[in-house]
Amino acid sequence: MGEKIPEPFVWDESFKVFYDNLDDEHKALFKAVFGVAADKGNAGALQNLVDVTVNHFNDEEDMMKKSNYDNFPAHTKIHDEFVAKIKGLKAPVDDGTVHFAKDWLGNHIKKIDFKYKGKL
Repeated sequence: MGEKIPEPFVWDESFKVFYDNLDDEHKALFKAVFGVAADKGNAGALQNLVDVTVNHFNDEEDMMKKSNYDNFPAHTKIHDEFVAKIKGLKAPVDDGTVHFAKDWLGNHIKKIDFKYKGKL
């Protein structure tokens, strides 16, 4: 069973990975997904989600490389799959796509990113 999607869709302390830069970027990801949810027809909001996501994944992966994080290959594969999915979207997006993005982000942080806590 997945993590509960927060409503309103905002970052809270339960998503903290204890790396300030990554926590700030996770907050920005929540805002970007919320921006798409608030205006499903806004291509700019969708592009912002792509940009914020790609930048965050690059930063996170750089930290993983520098620390020789054991789960790096599997983690980056998950990132690559999500980026491919959102880069393929066109506005307007449907409710199912918004739900997918919200669910993916919440579950990714708590089930995948939490594995690197204290290791980067």
